[in-house]
Amino acid sequence: MFGLSPATLVSRAIVLLVAMAVHEFAHAYIAYRMGDPTAKEQGRMTLDPRANIYWPGFIIGVFIGFAVLGSAPVNPYRMRDSRWGMFWAVLAGPVSNLLLAILFALPVRLGLVPFDPFGTIAGGLLPSLGGLFFEMIWLNILLFVFNLLPLAPLDGWTVMLSALPAGPAIWWERHRQTTTYVLFGLIALSFLSPRLEAIHPLLGYANVLGWLIGDPSASILGLLLGF
Repeated sequence: MFGLSPATLVSRAIVLLVAMAVHEFAHAYIAYRMGDPTAKEQGRMTLDPRANIYWPGFIIGVFIGFAVLGSAPVNPYRMRDSRWGMFWAVLAGPVSNLLLAILFALPVRLGLVPFDPFGTIAGGLLPSLGGLFFEMIWLNILLFVFNLLPLAPLDGWTVMLSALPAGPAIWWERHRQTTTYVLFGLIALSFLSPRLEAIHPLLGYANVLGWLIGDPSASILGLLLGF
């Protein structure tokens, strides 16, 4: 399905499950440290992915590489400082994905795990160790960059809201839905861009989401793996 090998689907499922669990735990844990025990009270401040997974989004993510994978409850009104507590609690999610990418990049960079982005074993049914590590690095980088886009409902929108002074924050809150429309429009363009490029090469630049995410992600990947 979608031209993906079984090995790719297996590795994506493993990677996204780990990435989601760590991401949502980071939200919940930093919120707790900021004074909000909501996730802890609900038994959702955990690395058990079952506590926070959003199954429809997770399944979509396995096939296209990204989606809304999960959600941990965070309540700024229970924090000691609702503005900056929310800032750090929300930012913790994407940062945890970057830290995961760094963690898995180290063995590859040191030569302990082979750099094998397309490797498979068992007739293509399972990912190789190198392939799984590469997918863990690459998808976590993508999640880090994607989630920091300042568009609702992504984490970056809330990070921006918390960082803004009161006046601009009110304006930003008022335009939340507009940013959501922009996000959906960018996602639609990313899927349509191959057909648009077939009409005229310049229309390939309509894939704004591609260069907003792809170029920074490729730079981070090169930095982590040394190429």
